[in-house]
Amino acid sequence: MRSRSRLRVLVSAHRFGAGSDTARQGTLPALAAALDLGVDHVEIDVQRCLDATLVVHHDDHVELAGQRLRIDQLTVGQLEAVTGSVVLLADVLDAIGDRARAHLDLKLDSPDDRYAEAASTHEVAAVALAVERLGAERVLVTTLDDRAARAVRDWADAQGHDLLVGLSLGRSVRGLPWTEQVRVRVSELRPRRRFGASRADVVVAQHTLARLGVAAFARRTGRPLLVWTVDTEDSLRHWLRPGRAWLVTTNEPALALRVREEWDRERAGRRRRAG
Repeated sequence: MRSRSRLRVLVSAHRFGAGSDTARQGTLPALAAALDLGVDHVEIDVQRCLDATLVVHHDDHVELAGQRLRIDQLTVGQLEAVTGSVVLLADVLDAIGDRARAHLDLKLDSPDDRYAEAASTHEVAAVALAVERLGAERVLVTTLDDRAARAVRDWADAQGHDLLVGLSLGRSVRGLPWTEQVRVRVSELRPRRRFGASRADVVVAQHTLARLGVAAFARRTGRPLLVWTVDTEDSLRHWLRPGRAWLVTTNEPALALRVREEWDRERAGRRRRAG
């Protein structure tokens, strides 16, 4: 515990750290600003187009004339025609280079039959590109899907990659029958079986669930804890306390880094007084 209490919490820029400016979220200018701030990770929402092009987009659809069009049913050219611009995963990885680590949040999925062979999944294709460009030690993978986490973990082990794979807890249950809502939340608050089956080695928890017991689960099982998405100063001060989490994802990276510096100064002051 004494060793753990000295660990500095890392910061990941959610949607490239564009905050509430939706027009800048997931854009290359926002990415450049986050890298200039000196964040440890940049969170990248990964989708797959119909032609297998990997793109950066949070939602799995775009809207056109009041209709929802699924990204996985559009070619990259069609997607660009609807949105006006497309950010490619490959370009983001190249921009990150050695300035930060890539936090790939996989929003895509694969046909059911693909999960029988990990290397054939769309999720592994996205991760393989990141590992090729940056190296496994500079890549963190997160997903809400247990099968996807297992596929990436199995592939990484088969390839000999020391890759961190996180299972995310806190999916939206809006619109689900209440019985299913309860089942999902119980599986998240008591996730031991899911982590065993998925072989994920990072606990990724929405900040409320983390406080309700998921953080304690991470400590008990010796897994790193990633908390998302933490934006207020009070919450950032709570989760950025040294040793409380491993990594915090935030839309406000400048604020997060300032709060972390305050913790650094407090800790340095305690050491001086103790010495």
